[in-house]
Amino acid sequence: MRKLLAFKLFFFDTLIFFATLYTTLLAEILNIDSWFFALVSALWIMLPAYVPNPAAVIFGGGPPIDGGASCSDGRRLFGDGKTVRGFILGVLAGFAVGGVELWVHTLAGRTLSWYFLPLHTMITVTTFAVGALLGDLAKSFVKRRIGKGQGDPWPVADQYDLVAGAFLLTALVAPWWLFQKITLPVLIWILVLTPILHRVTNIAGHRLGVKRVPW
Repeated sequence: MRKLLAFKLFFFDTLIFFATLYTTLLAEILNIDSWFFALVSALWIMLPAYVPNPAAVIFGGGPPIDGGASCSDGRRLFGDGKTVRGFILGVLAGFAVGGVELWVHTLAGRTLSWYFLPLHTMITVTTFAVGALLGDLAKSFVKRRIGKGQGDPWPVADQYDLVAGAFLLTALVAPWWLFQKITLPVLIWILVLTPILHRVTNIAGHRLGVKRVPW
């Protein structure tokens, strides 16, 4: 009898818990303001990672990172498109954007109107800027290994390499920041915005003549 009563109490407690969790999540999903703030937060967080790649394309050139070396398969490590100058200037561009964000937070003094914006640190600005280009390099290495040449499309990997690189490096260096700032709504917006911005910047780069292909 006592076991049956204990089971019923456990069952109803569990039911109440999940019902409360469901209603809380549903309210959060239907909260338009929270999704708008998440959109702005996603852009703010990702700017130090979004900027380096196009900056590397615009300001790149010169000696390639791999020095012309090839793997045992006879294909280049990365290719001529990944240059030392592009990597350095791309990272510096990410630093510059992150520095502006830190300056804005300092200037605003964490007033109520700016409170929802995630606060980067110099460490996370660095991991996002460097990680974005390391992710791009890792993708290029794998592309060469599977026989894809420079400029050949590789859906999904082409769009999310910078996100993977920035997140992985930050998870290694500052995991506490990553898991605190990248909430589920922010992550969803990052996954939605990244391929859109990737496509827009590539088309613009192609029309400006700095990219050979518009993807």
